[in-house]
Amino acid sequence: MSHFSQIKTQIRNLESLKDALSDLGVDWKQGPREVRGYRGQTHAAEVTIEQDNGYDVGFKWNGKEYELVADLQYWQQNLSVEGFLRQVTQRYAYHTVVKESTRAGFQVAEQQNHEDGSIRLVVQRWSA
Repeated sequence: MSHFSQIKTQIRNLESLKDALSDLGVDWKQGPREVRGYRGQTHAAEVTIEQDNGYDVGFKWNGKEYELVADLQYWQQNLSVEGFLRQVTQRYAYHTVVKESTRAGFQVAEQQNHEDGSIRLVVQRWSA
């Protein structure tokens, strides 16, 4: 019986996911690698986060988006699963917006980090 949980996300860009994890100070490993679970069970993932307890957290591609894969009974991060995904998703969205804006010829003109954790970005593009 597998103890792995797979939690859907809206994360579709691997580079932005990696950037988000790095922003949060998460020590992640490039995949494909095995996420270690209960009784030696494993799951393949594109990004793996090793935990001190020998059980890993990972993100695996399901054909549409990256799912968080972990044995939640052995979750050992500083935040709850929901809190962790909320922070990862926010940093992912930030990187995705900046990359797509840059690709469209925009530059970040202003960035404000608010006390509630939200981020306000102003982008601009100069035209001749």
